[in-house]
Amino acid sequence: MTDVHTPDVCIVGAGSAGLVVAAGAAQLGLRVVLIERAEMGGDCLNFGCVPSKSLIAAAKAAQAQRSGAAFGIAPVEPRVDFAKVMDHVAGVIAAIAPNDSVERFEGLGVRVLKEEARFVGRTELQAGPHRIRSKRIVLATGSRPTAPPIPGLADVPYFTNETVFANRALPAHLIVIGGGPIGLEMAQAHRRLGARVTVLEAFGFLAKDDPELSAIVVARLRTEGVELRGGVKIAQVEKTASGIAVILDGGERLEGSHLLVAAGRAPNVEGLDLDKAGVAHTKRGITVDGALRTSNRNVWAIGDCNGLYAFTHMAGYEASLFIRSALFRAPAKLDPAIVPWATYTDPELAQVGLSESEARKQHGEAIRVLRWKLAENDRAQAERETDGLVKVMTDARGRVLGAAIVGPHAGELIQPWCLALSKRLKIAAMASFVPPYPTLGEASKRAAGSYFTETLFGPRTRGLVRFLARLPVW
Repeated sequence: MTDVHTPDVCIVGAGSAGLVVAAGAAQLGLRVVLIERAEMGGDCLNFGCVPSKSLIAAAKAAQAQRSGAAFGIAPVEPRVDFAKVMDHVAGVIAAIAPNDSVERFEGLGVRVLKEEARFVGRTELQAGPHRIRSKRIVLATGSRPTAPPIPGLADVPYFTNETVFANRALPAHLIVIGGGPIGLEMAQAHRRLGARVTVLEAFGFLAKDDPELSAIVVARLRTEGVELRGGVKIAQVEKTASGIAVILDGGERLEGSHLLVAAGRAPNVEGLDLDKAGVAHTKRGITVDGALRTSNRNVWAIGDCNGLYAFTHMAGYEASLFIRSALFRAPAKLDPAIVPWATYTDPELAQVGLSESEARKQHGEAIRVLRWKLAENDRAQAERETDGLVKVMTDARGRVLGAAIVGPHAGELIQPWCLALSKRLKIAAMASFVPPYPTLGEASKRAAGSYFTETLFGPRTRGLVRFLARLPVW
């Protein structure tokens, strides 16, 4: 027997994007149906941001025991109980899970259906025995890891981000396919926890980031013993008695105990029957306009499934745009200029706005590139964390175009620059704030202040100051 629902808003997917819409709409007094076929909290809580950063935190604690010599503390090799490390990861997930739970959302007034949804019309969905009709349907189905077409890969066991956090035995030798953020974060974490690690990348490591800054991250990983092989092509993967073997073009054979594939993601759109709703889509994701509306005016797509930005914080941002435009009927349009991202290696790498190469393409050679090394920051010196750099791009008038930071806590340090981009601030605003001393944040102020160095200490200014010095004191 079919159960019919007619909510004001129907959301498919209970990950970061879907949960923000569900909570917001319910608290505004609307009738909300939320459909989720798998785990509440989606990829971020269960397989992505939360478990990965928990593992990274454990690995950082282990590395601290090796790194005391510069402080006069005898370094020791940590004794790692990998199963207990994974208990820590599971414990963090469990601590956060109630925020995303069915019980919490039902308490907000949301009707949660644990079913798989598919369209049966332009404004109708079928989810198990439930038929949902709504004028506002939000697709927030997320994405999943994909595997490259490597011969033999389908015949061997391998981890993805969806399975690696269930592993409770430290790999003797972890081979990672993919040198992007996920691949390098997991490579460094496992190396610090005691595994031998080799990363294979077909092109360049952290290829979407500023090469000047990503080179600092790559150098650190190599220093810590991660074997990084860039520009390699994998000919075949095969199972061995003790694990797996990766054969490179040219015949070189690499044997490992475990394999992690971190080489791309795909939107979760299969099974939705999008064509029955007239929702246009490609392999990259569901096609949307600037307000995240699809080709069906009653359907929006937010988060990873639209193929724009596969970041949890962007999922929340896009959810807020839907609430503003669809529920309040106010103008709302996604602004690519304010999109930040961070890679949580050590050192961290963060960026917002245009990179140097993008700024030159859009604004020509008139741009200014400002730099301040963490080696010139007193706090960084005190903590022996001087491998880092703040880099800022402005136009000829001093408007901030983009910023990138590599160093400890770069994901935190980039945030003032996110504000500068979102509020269209000029570099003078960033040069004039007063940070506490000694902090890493001073590096951003010093980078901004360097914009004015030539003018402030140039011949004309020096001449003016000499002239004023001859006048009576006032």
